[in-house]
Amino acid sequence: MSRLADSIRPPWGRRSTRRRRAAAHAPRPEWRDTLKRRVLVAAWAFAIWVVAIEARLVHLQVVQHAELVARAGSQQRRTIEVHSKRGEILDRNGRVLAYSVDADTVYAVPTDIDEPAATARALCNALNECTRVDRDALERRLHRRRSFALLKSDPSSEEARRVAALGLASAGIDPDTGAVYAVPSRIEDEELEATASAICGALDDCAGAGRDDLARRLRRPRDFAYVQRKVSPEEARRVAALGLDGVGFLTEDRRYYPGRELAAHLIGYVGLDNQGLSGIESTYDSEIGGRAGQILVHTDARRRAFSRIDRPPTAGATVELTIDKHLQHIAERELRAGIRTYDADAGAVVMLDPRTGEVLALASAPSFNPNVFGAATPAQRRNRAVQDVYEPGSTFKIVTAAAAFEEDAVQPDEVFDVSAGFIRIGRNRIHDFTTYGPLSFTDVIVKSSNVGAILVGLRLGPERLSRYVDRFGFGRALSRDFPGESAGLVWSAETLNDRAIASIAMGYQIAVTPLQMAAAFAAVANGGELLEPRVVRTVARNGGRVQSERRVIRRAISRETAAALTGIMTQVAERGTARRARVPGYAVAGKTGTAEKLIDGRYSHTDHNASFVGFVPADAPRFVVLVMLDTPRTAMINGIRQRAYTGGAAAAPVFQRIAEAALRYLRVPRTQDSTRPPLVARSAPARDADLRAAAWSESAGAPLPARSAVASEDAGSIPDLRGLSARQAVEVLGRIGLRAEFNGDGAVARHVPAAGEAVDPGATVTVWLQRYAPPADDAEALGP
Repeated sequence: MSRLADSIRPPWGRRSTRRRRAAAHAPRPEWRDTLKRRVLVAAWAFAIWVVAIEARLVHLQVVQHAELVARAGSQQRRTIEVHSKRGEILDRNGRVLAYSVDADTVYAVPTDIDEPAATARALCNALNECTRVDRDALERRLHRRRSFALLKSDPSSEEARRVAALGLASAGIDPDTGAVYAVPSRIEDEELEATASAICGALDDCAGAGRDDLARRLRRPRDFAYVQRKVSPEEARRVAALGLDGVGFLTEDRRYYPGRELAAHLIGYVGLDNQGLSGIESTYDSEIGGRAGQILVHTDARRRAFSRIDRPPTAGATVELTIDKHLQHIAERELRAGIRTYDADAGAVVMLDPRTGEVLALASAPSFNPNVFGAATPAQRRNRAVQDVYEPGSTFKIVTAAAAFEEDAVQPDEVFDVSAGFIRIGRNRIHDFTTYGPLSFTDVIVKSSNVGAILVGLRLGPERLSRYVDRFGFGRALSRDFPGESAGLVWSAETLNDRAIASIAMGYQIAVTPLQMAAAFAAVANGGELLEPRVVRTVARNGGRVQSERRVIRRAISRETAAALTGIMTQVAERGTARRARVPGYAVAGKTGTAEKLIDGRYSHTDHNASFVGFVPADAPRFVVLVMLDTPRTAMINGIRQRAYTGGAAAAPVFQRIAEAALRYLRVPRTQDSTRPPLVARSAPARDADLRAAAWSESAGAPLPARSAVASEDAGSIPDLRGLSARQAVEVLGRIGLRAEFNGDGAVARHVPAAGEAVDPGATVTVWLQRYAPPADDAEALGP
């Protein structure tokens, strides 16, 4: 067939076919094969490149999508939190106790800093008190943040297996080191807690604080670092003059307390982030602190800002306290003076308005300056008025008396035979200071007889005594304004045996706070209502004011019982153990207390808590004041350093000075004639030893309060020498021309003629000494 086709083709066609056949059988040129191979290689290379690009695009768009979005957001957006301006804290008269001022904070953007070491060095030179250590730390903060976090460097094989089994894209096991690592930038904020819990569950010993630390390390690092917070204006000027890239300023609030130590424990203080850390600053932080604002800055590829969105902060509320700045100053001044005078370790003062429960002053010593609270010790920052507990001693006998009156267990004139001077409870003997003879119940309180109080406590029994301990608020926190308030320690009725009842009846084996004790006496002063102590009066915000209201916790006792107790406590100040608490021109009602401190499980004969609680004027009280001194020791008396550690000798004079200054400041009219007869009559019989505390403290035991009308060491009369050493007694008697004859050794226990008796010049006084000088007001020590 092909031949037939060829036969009919033209001659030129047949010739072309022959040429093609010849060409097909001719050898091919070498360059053609080379070209073909190169084309194939190029095609394969192009295909591989396309596949790689596609794979990379898939990796970027799918696998690394979240990380890149987060990175772009951190590079293009900067969110800076702006703290709100804290509200002011004022006293009841609008005087400023705490306020905020603007201060510059220096910050840095590490990604904008090319030379962290040089930048750190320049900044450190411009800032005050920047040491080499500070400079090195600053340099570390200025370095760009790492994109990974090391969670555990040496996990066990089982831990590594469990972590790998989680299959997390944001965490895993390093194949080279075997360490557990994470990539914080791959963790969304809403996934943080779940991721931390999952990883923590796979690791051993990861719970509580360990989990919190792991969650902290998983948080995305911000492109922001503080250089120094709240610098001085001069420091800010020097830093600005440097013109450093990546360094800027924020305006923050700096808290300032103009009174320095004034009411420091009550007001509290704030940290660098303006968060309240103690006191009212902490309790009312949500109101005072306001709401923080934000600044959102968008930047281009060259980090130039092209838009800014501000959410302004909301200012905090103004809080007005119930305290009076001047009364607070009086309380703190006299407390410090009392601690110095009586060589005490510490102390507290609480002043309440018994009509409303408002805290007029609250002082604790030692104190601190909240402007530099970091320099204070924990002991200085401790608010002893609400956090410390102590055994109140004889001040608690008022609770025993209240229970007895309310339960009709005694009558004021009922006589108790305490002539033995002690009472045996099991194997223990509890002593009075001296032998009193029969005493009415009124005089049991006035003379602070332990034996009499114990007899009444045993008559009441555990149920009734515990009922009134509870009614007066002991054993629980009283005020919502003091979150750190101690509840104290009390016995439950079913655990009270006779020995415990005996102890509680006279103020031992029960722990109370100064605030609780002041609130209990305020209940007596106002007619029987236990009020919640309040320190915040109003909270003002946006033109509105929220007033705190008087809150009655419960009625503790009847008005009749309160009136009876007030009458008895007035006699305590007039003729009992609290004569040094009297204020000329005013009737004072109160009670002293001296309690041996429990140290290493034993009551100390040398360390005591001395206290006095009273209110004035007694018939229409304007305020209640509690004074508590921790371990008062001695005082300079007539040029001689003598023991002065009791409530009557140490705490009562502090009360007197506070009350006198406060009454004068408040312009409270006098309620009685301030002209009084001498307190120590020359014809006083020897049995007037019942008044040992007042006579001791006013004639030889402690310095006299200002303007007191006390006759001491009158020529021709015997001063009270009890509690003095033999040498001191010789000096006191020698100044009035008398001689001494001693029996025994130790401190003066008694002497003849007795205090107040008339003697001729040159007469001899017989003095009996004993090893341990008992307290000069309350004989409250548990006996052997």
